[in-house]
Parts: sequence; C-alpha cells; structure tokens
Amino acid sequence: MSADPTLTKTLFIKTYGCQMNVYDSARMADVLAPLGYAQAAAPEGADLVILNTCHIREKAAEKVYSELGRIRALKQAKAARGETMLIAVAGCVAQAEGEEMLRRAPQVDLVFGPQSYHRLPDLLSRAEAGEGGQVELGFPIEDKFDSLPEESLEQGPSAFLTVQEGCDKFCSFCVVPYTRGAEFSRPVADILAEAERRVAVGALELTLLGQNVNAYHGSGPAGASWGLGRLIRRLAELPGLARIRYTTSHPRDLDDELIAAHRDLPSLMPYLHLPVQAGSDRILAAMNRRHGADDYRRAVERLRRARPDIALSSDFIVGFPGEDDRDFAETLRLVTDVGFAQAYSFKYSARPGTPAAKLPDQVPEPVKAERLAQLQSLLDAQQAAFNQASVGRRLEVLLERRGRAAGQLVGRSPAMQAVHVAAPESLFGRLVEVEITAAHPNSLAGRLLDGDAGLRAAAPQEAERACA
Repeated sequence: MSADPTLTKTLFIKTYGCQMNVYDSARMADVLAPLGYAQAAAPEGADLVILNTCHIREKAAEKVYSELGRIRALKQAKAARGETMLIAVAGCVAQAEGEEMLRRAPQVDLVFGPQSYHRLPDLLSRAEAGEGGQVELGFPIEDKFDSLPEESLEQGPSAFLTVQEGCDKFCSFCVVPYTRGAEFSRPVADILAEAERRVAVGALELTLLGQNVNAYHGSGPAGASWGLGRLIRRLAELPGLARIRYTTSHPRDLDDELIAAHRDLPSLMPYLHLPVQAGSDRILAAMNRRHGADDYRRAVERLRRARPDIALSSDFIVGFPGEDDRDFAETLRLVTDVGFAQAYSFKYSARPGTPAAKLPDQVPEPVKAERLAQLQSLLDAQQAAFNQASVGRRLEVLLERRGRAAGQLVGRSPAMQAVHVAAPESLFGRLVEVEITAAHPNSLAGRLLDGDAGLRAAAPQEAERACA
C-alpha cells in the first residue's frame, strides 16, 4: 500500500561490508515503505538513519561509533529545530555489541541484528512512543523471511538474491556464526518466486547470496532437500535470465552436483569465489577450516576439468597466530600452483569472542605487513596476467553502471572483470559484445562491436523501444 505523500518521512541507510548487507538494506527499505519512509541520499535532515554494519574488518565497531558521533551532531541540529531524528544500528556489529551500544552511544534509538529487521515497524513504534532504546538480537531466520513484504524491485540489470544465511563451520577467526546464527536455507519455491519477480522487471543477472551459499539445502517440492546445483539448474530455466552467479562458498561444500552445473549451464558464469585463507595445513587446522591445501587443489582441479575457462577468486589471511615463515611459504606455493584471476588478502586481526583471539604466538605487525605485501605482489601479478590474456578477445558484457567519463558505461565480463566501454546511454542494462582493447590492473577497456547481434535488453519494454 502506498504511503500518503503528505506524511512521507525520509530514511537514510548506510551499508557496510558484504553483498548480503546490500540486500538486507534494500529489504529494510521495503519494510519501512508502508510506514511512509522514502529513501534519502544523505543523512542530513533524515527522520531515520540506519547504519547496517559489518564485523569482518578490523576495528569495525570503533568505525561505527565514530560515524555515530557525526550523526549525533545531525540529530542535535534537527532537535534544535523542533524536529526528530531516530538513529538505528543494524547488522553484525549491532548483534555483537547489543546493549553496550546504547551505553556507549546514548543517541542510538534502535539496535537490531541481521535476523531481526522484519520487526522494524514494532521497534520504531516503541522508540517513537518514548520507551527508550530498543534492542532486538534474536535469530528467528524463518520468521524474518516469512514476515518480509515483497521486495520493491527497484534495481538495475544485476540483482542480489539471498538464498542462505548463517554458518555452521565456526572458523576460529570468524564472527559470522555468532552474529548471523546457524545455517538456514530458504525454500526453493520462495527463491523461484523472488527470482521471477526480479527477472520480470529487468534483471538479466542474479547473484545468489549466502554466508556459506554452497551449503544450501532448501526444501523443494514435496519436501525434498535441494542442493545449490539443483537450485541453479532450475533458475537457469527462467526465461530472460541470462546470467547466474553465487557467493560466498566453502571448499568443503563444493559437491559433484554443483560442479556439474558449471559444466552444463552456459548461464552459470565461469567465475567462482572460493576462499582458502591459507596454504599451510598446520594453519588451516588452527583456523578450523576443515580442509587441507591439497583438498583445495583437488577441488580446483575438478572445477577446471568441468569448466576449463573458470576464473577463480579467493580470500587469504596472513599472520594468523603461530604462522611462521614455512607456513607462509606454503601459502605462496598454493597461490602459484592454483593461479587466481583476483583475490582479497588481509592481515589477521583478532575478533573479540573468537577462539583465535586467545591463541598464543600472535605474529608481530611488521611481519604481517611484510608478508601481506609479498602475497599481494604475487596476486597482483596473476590478476594482471589474467587481464592481459583478455586483450583481443570478444566478451559478452553486461552494462550495469555509468562510468566516470562522459559517454562511458561499465559492465562485467563473464569472469567478473570490470569493462569500460564508450557506449550510448540507450545500451545501459544490456548484454553486448565487446572486443577488449586494453588491460589495466583492476579493469579492462573495450569497444563495442558493430551491429546489435546478440544484444539483449534488460526488460521487454526496453527492447520494444530499441527496435522502434
């Protein structure tokens, strides 16, 4: 139901961290729209400000408190005009901090975890009634998805779709099991219905999201459990859906059905983010990763047999407690053996409440910094070589955002490379064929090929206009 425009209030959401937080922020906006909240581009003057937080990066909580200090000044300025601003903190930092956040930042009105945002209307009502700071930190994942309204579907040609939440792996460095809860997979029917709605309004590409997405085990027809591979096969049958991706995966959950989907389905893009974290079996065991370095190598070999052109990305942590020079050398050897199209690498930083934070033999910061620089040099060289190998190739690119230069659009190749193209605005949201003309450290440049052969539009009505 549309809100009365005379009663419209403004909402500003700042999103930190992962793609799932991006999805969650959009769903928060959906929950609040019937209450008359329209999204604003900045926090100044907003009636409600939500910080949707992430706990993965170092000093995440302190960064949130710093941002809250800036927003407090905006709240005070609005109060001086006789107006009200409510401040909410959502996401994983909220889940971890809880009541402590109200103590340290009394300007905050609501604190709620990532499984509780469906209760926003009730929490807001209490806050507006002056009942004090509201805190909601439960893990009712099933209740959350059952209670959410249909998504607003204001999107571009590429959309996110959460299929799984939580994690049962309990890696010793990770807070996700404590902030997101146990693994939960949405029913197949719910996912298909949301996917159909997103495709109907122009999504050519869907990225399936989960903290441990390839552990997906949703309830299918007649109650049968479906794995991610089977779900992707069904999604690949949707008319108009040209591309499917998924993230983030765990090596232990890469099963034969999912590998076969990479072999058989052209719409499943030849790119996989498969975090390994380290190349030393001793460190992997200390991380409680439940796989060894050779297990990872074998998984990559199986993938490449099924899909020889698959591009791999990964995550690496250097300087984990107890890591010595030999352990680090094993990580470099694994990177050399596998070869990555891109990767994310970080220095280990302790997360309060995780087992690794209590381990002895913490690695000195200068050693971590030196190792990170060495690892990133190798990874950067691999990415540069991968990008350079694309020069001269013809790639299908989904043009999904405007570039910084006038007359420029930016899209993604099948292997997730950013591609900059001089193109008219009419091609925004389309799949086009591009010849790659140059490679840069983090992107490619290309030119549109002559003619519109193979060009696909983001929505049927757009195609009709293009042909008129």
